Amino acid sequence: MTATSRPADVASLLSGADSITVLTGAGVSTDSGIPDFRGPQGVWTKDPGAAALFDFDTYMADVNVRRRVWQMRRENPAWQARPNAAHQALADLDAAGRLRALITQNIDGLHQAAGAAEDRVLEVHGTIKRVACMECGARTPTPRVLERLEEESDPRCLACGGIQKTDTVSFGQRLDPRVLDAAVEAAAEGEVFLTAGTSLGVHPVAGLCDVALDNGASLVIVNAEPTPYDGRAEAVLRDPISEVVPKLAEYALGAQA
Repeated sequence: MTATSRPADVASLLSGADSITVLTGAGVSTDSGIPDFRGPQGVWTKDPGAAALFDFDTYMADVNVRRRVWQMRRENPAWQARPNAAHQALADLDAAGRLRALITQNIDGLHQAAGAAEDRVLEVHGTIKRVACMECGARTPTPRVLERLEEESDPRCLACGGIQKTDTVSFGQRLDPRVLDAAVEAAAEGEVFLTAGTSLGVHPVAGLCDVALDNGASLVIVNAEPTPYDGRAEAVLRDPISEVVPKLAEYALGAQA
């Protein structure tokens, strides 16, 4: 099959797959009101200097950066966001037993909010919903820490006094090897590897496409802009994500009807 922009052309591919592994990026959540980073309206596109706030060493060394980041976390649209049709469609696939895993680069927790099983969602870049102490490793629900911003601009760990940050992966931090290993295993075992809303330009996560292809999976890409893997995909779809992902899920579930 050649690359195509028609969802119907991959209907048989999806309906015949017993195990689908999905990788999602920021584009899946934009219709929920959460801007992406590199798109035309992205956070870093509008404010290139904001990227520095996501550097781990800078965060650890500069209290003023931490104060600004904490305010950004409090104002993050993820706290008011609700799952959109794409999140719901993937949760429906999970409920039907068709997902091997749902790997996500997003930190917003919307896949779980839509109903995807906690143990099936692999958050390779962590989660905004939890705060981690960089000294003792204590984990705390983020809302509990955000409440302290009324009195403290750089809330420290209540257990040891260490610097805290949301349990997300910043530039200069390693991915959690357990989560990454699980993602690699899921990419290797899915019959179809479906990516949605990710530019596939950031490694090692983009390399999951190579893992899937090397193990015989069919690659399907849903993204508004070209990716480095388009030439190796069975299908490339440019349709709006919240429209095309539900349609693909319908095709995948067609065999269940």
